[in-house]
Amino acid sequence: MLKKIAITFSVLLYAIAVPILEINDTHIWNPDWTPHVRIHEVWQLLTNTSIGIFCLWLVWFKGETTISALLSAFIMGGFLIAFFLKEGYGGSMQYLDGSEKTIFGINIGVLGFGVAFAFLVLSHLITRNKRL
Repeated sequence: MLKKIAITFSVLLYAIAVPILEINDTHIWNPDWTPHVRIHEVWQLLTNTSIGIFCLWLVWFKGETTISALLSAFIMGGFLIAFFLKEGYGGSMQYLDGSEKTIFGINIGVLGFGVAFAFLVLSHLITRNKRL
């Protein structure tokens, strides 16, 4: 059950919270973004949400947690890697006005996905050890 909760928490972040935070004028309708950048953003949101729905179906209707956990870890891990490599490709989590969404001085994406990623890993390790 712990693994199901960890996966569900992760999916709620990347499949629901992220689109809520990005379907606005800071992202999809940002007048400073090129149309090409916008299509990549919408594609990413739709892909991640679709994968999240699939993961929830696997977990709650098929009882499959391994594939769901891996897919969720790939999505969140991909963001975390992109964040930590941002200097190399000129990326930033700051908006054009210089502001950034943070909690306790930590970017909300890094905090949320970091906690969810750690929760996934820990739930896997805990449930794996119980089966041994």
